[in-house]
Amino acid sequence: MRRPSFDNLLRVLNRQVPERPTLFEYFLNDRLYLKLSGYASVPEWGTLDYYRMLIAASAAGGYDYITVQVPDFWFPVKHVRQAASYSLNDTAVICDRASFEEYLWPDPARARYSLLSEIVALLPDGMKVVVHDPSGVLESVVALLGFAPLCYLLADDPKLLGDVFEAVGSRLVQYFSTAARYKAVGALISSDDWGFATQTMLPPEVLRSYLFPWHKQIVQAIHEAGKPAILHSCGNLEAVMDDIIDDMGFDAKHSFEDKICPVEEAYERWGDRISILGGIDVDYVCRSTPGEIRQRSRAMLQRSAARGGYALGTGNSVPEYVPDENYFAMISVVAEEE
Repeated sequence: MRRPSFDNLLRVLNRQVPERPTLFEYFLNDRLYLKLSGYASVPEWGTLDYYRMLIAASAAGGYDYITVQVPDFWFPVKHVRQAASYSLNDTAVICDRASFEEYLWPDPARARYSLLSEIVALLPDGMKVVVHDPSGVLESVVALLGFAPLCYLLADDPKLLGDVFEAVGSRLVQYFSTAARYKAVGALISSDDWGFATQTMLPPEVLRSYLFPWHKQIVQAIHEAGKPAILHSCGNLEAVMDDIIDDMGFDAKHSFEDKICPVEEAYERWGDRISILGGIDVDYVCRSTPGEIRQRSRAMLQRSAARGGYALGTGNSVPEYVPDENYFAMISVVAEEE
C-alpha cells in the first residue's frame, strides 16, 4: 500500500513526470474490489458504504483516486436482458418527433451531487474523486434512437437528430459543470465510445457536426473549474485524434487496443500533445503470463519515465474474466520502479 497522492495523477494529466510511477484504471471488478478492500460483500451502489469499499480497495491497490458516477441522473431507455452482446437498436425509445417530445428528459440539476461533499470525510489524505458520466453523448444518443435509426435520420430528418444530440449534450455539459466545482473532485472523465476496430462509428465529418461541439463544451466546463478532462473512448480514432487534442482540448486519452494501436505506438505518436493512460491491452493481460505482463508494464514505465504524461493500467478496465494474478502482476511493477 502506498500513501495516496493525487498530485501524481495530476502531473500525469499535465504531461509532466510524476514523483513516482502512477496507476490509472477506469474501474476494476467486484471480485477485485472485495479482495483489495477486505469487504465480505459489495455494498449497495450509491451508498456511502459502497464508496468506503472503493476507497479501501483503491488505497490498497496503489491508486490515488476513486471513480464516481453521481447518482440520480441518466437517460432511461428500454431494458435489455443482460447478455454477452445485444443489438445497438434494442434499447431505442425515440423514433420520431412525437416520441422525442414525449420523452421524459432527466434534469441534471436533480443528480445527487451532495454525495461529492459526503465523500470528502471518507477520503484519506491525498486521495481525490474522478467523476464520470452515466453514459457519453454518442452512447446516449445511440441508446435512445438505436444505431441504425440514427443513421437513417442523417438523411431523413437531420433536424431531429440534431435536437436529440442537443438534448443529451446540453444536459451532460450541465452535469460536468456542476460536478467539477466540488472540492473532492480532482478530474473528470467523459466516457463515450466512438469507434470500431477499423474506423469511427460514424464518418468524421458527421462526428464533427453533431457530436464534437458538445464534447468541446464539456471540456470547457471542466477547464473553467480548473480541473483536467479525460476522454475514455474505444475504437479506432486515428482520423479524429487532432480533433480530440486541438479542437476539443482533452488533457488525456484512455482506452487502447493492440489490434488498433498499441499503447507504445500511441505514446510515441501523441504523447507530446496529450497524456496517455493505461493501454496494456485487456486481451494481452488475459492471455499472457504474469512474467510477460510485468515485462511489458515495466518497459512502458521506463519508456515514459523521463518524459512523463503516462499512467500504467489496462487498455480499458479490469472485467471479471481477467485473471487476478495477471492484474496483480501488472500493478506490481510500480513499486519496483519507484
